[in-house]
Amino acid sequence: MLEHRVSDWDDAYANGVNIARGDRWPAAWAGPAETFRNALSAAERARLDLAYGGRPRNRLDLFLPEGKPKGLVVFVHGGFWLQLDKSVWSHLAAGSVARGYAVAMPSYTLCPEVRIADIGKEIAAAVTEAAGLVDGPLMLTGHSAGGHLVSRMVTATAPLAPEVQRRIRNVVSISGLHDLRPLLLTAMNERLRLDEAEALAESPALLRPMANARITCWAGATERAEFLRQNALLANIWTGLGATTAAIVEPNRHHFDILDGLTDANHPLTRTLLSEA
Repeated sequence: MLEHRVSDWDDAYANGVNIARGDRWPAAWAGPAETFRNALSAAERARLDLAYGGRPRNRLDLFLPEGKPKGLVVFVHGGFWLQLDKSVWSHLAAGSVARGYAVAMPSYTLCPEVRIADIGKEIAAAVTEAAGLVDGPLMLTGHSAGGHLVSRMVTATAPLAPEVQRRIRNVVSISGLHDLRPLLLTAMNERLRLDEAEALAESPALLRPMANARITCWAGATERAEFLRQNALLANIWTGLGATTAAIVEPNRHHFDILDGLTDANHPLTRTLLSEA
């Protein structure tokens, strides 16, 4: 019998230090993001810094395909709810835009200025604003903390209006955090300020999915064990609650390069996100 017990929760959720040359990220994304953003701006297919709320970081960028969009993708960035903004990830819209979809990328207020529950409300406002700008089906995807936030949007208690939820065709949570309770045991919780009640109320894995929820949990095979566990967890639990789910582990990918597939219109990650099945 092989037993397992986590003894160092900070290490269990530490990505950069456990990846060879992991300190390249997130800086490695900044250049490609700026190049993509500039190219679409020059083509008059980018609408930048659109307000969706009253706080300074309540802004989103909207990238448009050639011709009428087939629908809308919303990508929510990660950073443990503590860091980064929309400018780092623009190039990840490339795959969906090439397939004819508009892509919205919001920033949001970070902890400890607000709590995770407040960020969820901001993301709901961002999704609502973007959905009002683009007709058609709505797909949500996010990375790490962003995976948590998009999964939260398709729970039965999500802060989204029913008419917006009904437009959501698919969610892909990439390396998502679906049970927040382990984070209570990390040093970062000094800034997250999570307590047991909020962890219970904001963990998608501990909530019921909305009716007709469809979600794919996608992680890299070389991720930290906790991220692989979190990836499998939500798909497992929500299958038992009537959702349509899948758990994918992509070979030879870690917590950062797992996102590369979104830049490619023909990569399985992009095709899964936009699938209609």
